Amino acid sequence: MQKPTIKDVAKEANVSIATVSRILNNGVGYSAKTKELVLRTIQEMGYSPNAIARGLINKQSNTLGVLMPEISGLVSAEILQGIEKAAHSQGQSVIVCNTAASGKQTIDYLKLLQEKQVDGLLFTSQYLTNEHSTYIAKMNVPVITISAYSEDDSIPAVRVDDERAAYDAVRYLIERGHRHIGMISGSPGDRLAGSPRISGYKQALKDAGIAYDESKVAWRYGFYFEDGQESCAHLLKQHPELTALFAASDELAAGAITTSYQLGLSIPDDLSIIGYDGTKLSKMTLPALTTVSQNFVEMGETAVNRLLNSIRAGKNSDGAIIQHHIIERASVKSIIHTS
Repeated sequence: MQKPTIKDVAKEANVSIATVSRILNNGVGYSAKTKELVLRTIQEMGYSPNAIARGLINKQSNTLGVLMPEISGLVSAEILQGIEKAAHSQGQSVIVCNTAASGKQTIDYLKLLQEKQVDGLLFTSQYLTNEHSTYIAKMNVPVITISAYSEDDSIPAVRVDDERAAYDAVRYLIERGHRHIGMISGSPGDRLAGSPRISGYKQALKDAGIAYDESKVAWRYGFYFEDGQESCAHLLKQHPELTALFAASDELAAGAITTSYQLGLSIPDDLSIIGYDGTKLSKMTLPALTTVSQNFVEMGETAVNRLLNSIRAGKNSDGAIIQHHIIERASVKSIIHTS
């Protein structure tokens, strides 16, 4: 059975093709009664406007491109939830590309998104290099980063203040009496999530009059569960006196909890642990993890709203700092010093 066309709709509703087109594109020049008739006819006939054809009229595809390194990751999933919620509420479609944190794959997907004539780009949880931004400039579409690092600081970003959030996490431990505090992290060379969180840890210790000891920071190149296991085991072997641990991701914290139990330690009686991210994983650990929430869903929604404003204005809008907050659960206890 052949799909109905806009011509079929116009004939059935006894109006011109131009009238149907104006109604579909929220134009003017028709009555409320005519609009109701045309929309009812569209529904009854099962007519679906051709997105490409409408894009030629509007000079917009109503489609946003999203590039992220790991679609199945907890962080990416929550950001994507916010993106899709905001996009769909405003009649936008989303094309999601899994770059696998590969520079070449990112360029390949940018070429694909250019062919799809997306109206704007959301660049998530990875490095936006000068090569990427140069290609995006040729595409002539607005771009915004979400919890990402850009070599081009003129590109707007939606993110938390990672250094401040890490500072608040460590300060939370200090305020509960902890003085022997270790940290497990990703690489210090990671400018997105490594170095700023380590800086926040160091500053919180300094402001509390606690000497910084480099050997109390254990790191691997990733922020995953296995990295947390390895880093925690290394750290506790070197520093059995630790009473608290700041993990620079919830996955690192989950790995640390597992390793601690394997070493015969009780959480939080023997070791308090605070995580970072606020993903669903933090509710699944035993005990449930106290963590710093980055509000990823809000981050995704805010980025889409800023990007759509950029598309309407024809230029990049400002970025935004999303407020973090600490979610208190059962993995941290207060301690009392006797001396």
